[in-house]
Amino acid sequence: MIALYDAAGREIGAQERAVVYERGLWHASAGVLVRSLDGSKVYVHKRTDTKAVFAGMHDCLAGGVLGPGEDPAEAAVRELGEELGIVLGPHQDRPLPVAAESWDGEWEGRPMRCHLFAYELRYDGPITHQPEEIVDGWWWTDEELRSHLEDPAWPFVPDTRELIGDLLH
Repeated sequence: MIALYDAAGREIGAQERAVVYERGLWHASAGVLVRSLDGSKVYVHKRTDTKAVFAGMHDCLAGGVLGPGEDPAEAAVRELGEELGIVLGPHQDRPLPVAAESWDGEWEGRPMRCHLFAYELRYDGPITHQPEEIVDGWWWTDEELRSHLEDPAWPFVPDTRELIGDLLH
């Protein structure tokens, strides 16, 4: 079950993930831009071909949908651990909010509507991909990522593409 939202961004209930995607219902996601400690690079990854949405595409946010009653900041920390193996201890800095947008678009001919909460974490430690979600990953400068994004055919997650202007230097 994932949290349902209204168009204004208020949580209004819950529904099964498959139903939300099939019907294009408003929901929310949280994602974390992992930036090197010195701020010079961003971690970019490629999603597996088995993901339910945006399969095989690239992304620079480790993230996922919010469960019922889940706080976006808590979801962001959860997703860091699940997707990239970054587990933050109680005394470590938490990801800082950097952007919030809504994306109302289409994916494979189906409507997709999502409130996006983006955070940034400065980090230089180990990264361990969850093999069911991420195929590969690497560090790029903002300019390297920007140059790839200039190609509209480059397969990049469309909701993150919506936020990217607020995330890159």
